[in-house]
Amino acid sequence: MKRSVLLLTWTFLAFVACSSGAEETKTAPTDKVELKDPPLKVGYSIPFGGDKFELKNLKYAKSVGVDYVEVSGMSAFIDDQRNFKLSELEIKERLKWAKKNADEAGIKIWSIHMPFGANLDLSLVNETNRRDVVAKQGRLVELLEILEPQIILFHPSYYLGLNERDLRKAQLIKSAKELNEVVKSINATMVIENLLGPELLKDENRERPLLRTVQETIEIMNRLPNSIGSAVDMNHIKNPEELILAMGSRMKSVHIADGTGKHENHYFPCSVKGQNDWTLILAALDKAGYRGPFMYESAYDDEKDLMVCYKMLYNNYLNASY
Repeated sequence: MKRSVLLLTWTFLAFVACSSGAEETKTAPTDKVELKDPPLKVGYSIPFGGDKFELKNLKYAKSVGVDYVEVSGMSAFIDDQRNFKLSELEIKERLKWAKKNADEAGIKIWSIHMPFGANLDLSLVNETNRRDVVAKQGRLVELLEILEPQIILFHPSYYLGLNERDLRKAQLIKSAKELNEVVKSINATMVIENLLGPELLKDENRERPLLRTVQETIEIMNRLPNSIGSAVDMNHIKNPEELILAMGSRMKSVHIADGTGKHENHYFPCSVKGQNDWTLILAALDKAGYRGPFMYESAYDDEKDLMVCYKMLYNNYLNASY
């Protein structure tokens, strides 16, 4: 553990050095270290409603080593009461604009983070409401085909009422099977993300969402078709390497962020604010045979930091392996 902390500290110092230029020789002996290129492409999550999809911003991201994006911010299209905010024609025009800019910049759209919330929950107990969630989410997936995503990512649930977990699992599984057919129809892969749950109870009236532990994730994934994959969020669980190894080849996408497993921190991995052991995480990604993007869903100052940080983490991992 001490060695991991020291390696991560070295990562941060070298990262600062690379970013600042003039301070390089004073801060870290990067001239003595030959950094090897990491095996995965870099991606990051960007909201649809912001300026990140402007062509100049996508071109900049590409120029500093970003090859993929995950598209979040689906609230631009659907509200928390399951009402579409725009006409289908308007949605299609906006998606075509985003796809055109991404193509021109040379960036691929890896994944879509589908909308979530109390009324967009795939595990709703009320069957009429659950079916409406599936219908609205499914229609949005069909529209999102324009972006040609490889992955469609869903949350398993929102917060649960007390003592209804088994029923919520059954409802999630029913919804996931139905939505999986829609996702497959656009030639994408459906994945379900683990969610934060350091303890069962959120408060005296609510339980944490589904897929809060390694054991629960294994249980639910084993009840789903093999064509539905896992997305592992490194901020949502303590010791995420354990979940990575448990999912193995079933893991199809990741969210890279640091944290404590207790809060929605989404720290930048090279900020040294979180508690993740990135050497163990990268070893687990290697062992699982993961070949998708190193997809950041974290704070960052500048897109140029994303590749620099991953390269440092990867070289720390290589050094620790010897």
